[in-house]
Amino acid sequence: MALNVDKSYNEEKESWVLKPQGEIDIYTAPKFKEILLNVIESKESDIIIDGEKLEYIDSTGLGVLISGLKKLKKTEKNIMIINLRPNIVKLFEITGLNKVFVVKGV
Repeated sequence: MALNVDKSYNEEKESWVLKPQGEIDIYTAPKFKEILLNVIESKESDIIIDGEKLEYIDSTGLGVLISGLKKLKKTEKNIMIINLRPNIVKLFEITGLNKVFVVKGV
């Protein structure tokens, strides 16, 4: 499965909004990492990842999110993950990453 990521800057919330569509796995994680790091470097702000169309994420994808969060924390910014499917919310709960990220399901 391929990965497409829509990105936009929300002036009102002063946040980047990333909308991944498809799967973030070992094959697509490098593309997602490149997009995430470019966004972080272009403007210091919080990032909202809207997972409404995210079908799957594996440990490689979670690793990308963690590395992005580490970079953001240096500037006291955060990543919020919203609109996740129940199976992905469960993955965050099992790994304990729901305590690291602000995670909200649908």
